Amino acid sequence: MRVWIVFLLCLAGHAMAAPETEVGANPVQVEIGEFDEAIDIVEDVVTENACLNYHCKKGKVCEVDESNTPMCVCQDPSTCPPVEGDFEHVCGTDNKTYESSCHFFATKCTLEGTKKGHKLHLDYIGSCKLIEPCLDNELTEFPLRMRDWLKNVLVTLYERDEDNNLLTEKQKLRVKKIYENEKRLQAGDHSLDLLAHDFEKNYNMYIFPVHWQFGQLDQHPVDGYLTHTELAPLRVPLIPMEHCTTRFFEQCDADADKYIALEEWATCFGLKDQDVDKDLII
Repeated sequence: MRVWIVFLLCLAGHAMAAPETEVGANPVQVEIGEFDEAIDIVEDVVTENACLNYHCKKGKVCEVDESNTPMCVCQDPSTCPPVEGDFEHVCGTDNKTYESSCHFFATKCTLEGTKKGHKLHLDYIGSCKLIEPCLDNELTEFPLRMRDWLKNVLVTLYERDEDNNLLTEKQKLRVKKIYENEKRLQAGDHSLDLLAHDFEKNYNMYIFPVHWQFGQLDQHPVDGYLTHTELAPLRVPLIPMEHCTTRFFEQCDADADKYIALEEWATCFGLKDQDVDKDLII
């Protein structure tokens, strides 16, 4: 696969800033000696904004109720930041173009609990367009490029990771073996025949990259399965450039239960059953 890395940044909910209040202000003004009895001094109570550091999922914002209890409510799409250009557009699985991912998730939130909302997902980055159907022979070619790309992503991270914490120490040890292997196929626009030959000849170099990518995606929650949402950071940027992306991931879900297990994932990338190892997800 060509040398390009597109990472979809996860959007976090915006927390509301706490109002500034003068601490210790006393609104009750009295003249000492006017009253025989002691006077209770009334002071302003500074109420901390409960939404500070209270995070909501994409499409929701934090609000407080009368008792200052924080809660997440659907964001009004009209409150999303202004769009700077068409490059911010995203396409939903309803084949509708949304101004930005903020507009998309805010709209999806309003549909929670409905059949339409359950089926609506972020499809890919950019305005909706015609995606050519993926032919059988093209589907066979897809993992060849994808495997090579994953390997090169790891090598690039290793080269750039001095003190950037891009990889853990255990991951660095694994990638170092790949990086220093003289037989490693250098990044480039290679023919499918060469990619297939390299996978067969240097099979062991591809085992860890496939496991690594699974671990990168299996985050919310970490349960050994990939959901449609967890696949999004990888799938969404790829679709406009690799029209077999959607069909490939659908095929990975061999039992059609809407979850991709590590074993299913490894099979999709051509790994042998005996090489599937949960301990490699480090």
